[in-house]
Amino acid sequence: MKRIFTLSTLFFFSLVLLSSCAKDRLPPANNESYWLNQDEGEVVYSDPACSYWVVATYDGYTIIRSNSGSQPYEGELIYGNFSSRGPRDLYNYSGRFVFTATVTDYWLTYGQALDALDYYCPLYGQGVQPRAFKESEKVKKK
Repeated sequence: MKRIFTLSTLFFFSLVLLSSCAKDRLPPANNESYWLNQDEGEVVYSDPACSYWVVATYDGYTIIRSNSGSQPYEGELIYGNFSSRGPRDLYNYSGRFVFTATVTDYWLTYGQALDALDYYCPLYGQGVQPRAFKESEKVKKK
């Protein structure tokens, strides 16, 4: 009986001790110094008819898909991880808010980014006006 009481007390004590040790894996929402240490990109293509938009980074062009339905405008600065695929939080420096989007393609050349947009949004650009990206003014390529 004494052994059961001792073991159960140790078990509950270790359960309380180990459950209180948790690591917060979420980045701070509006901690601007955290976001400004991430990759920087400028939105060079955004079309309301297509949920995909293009960001110019130092390593090339990145294609991002909006998850929330809202997407940034051309010329806005975006901070986040643009070097891998998947959903992630990004920081819109121009609007000072954090939003969620999915990086689909990264480190693309200009031609590869145009081809990817034609694949994701095929109905645009079939008429008179061909698709073109805005020249990046804030982010210069290495």
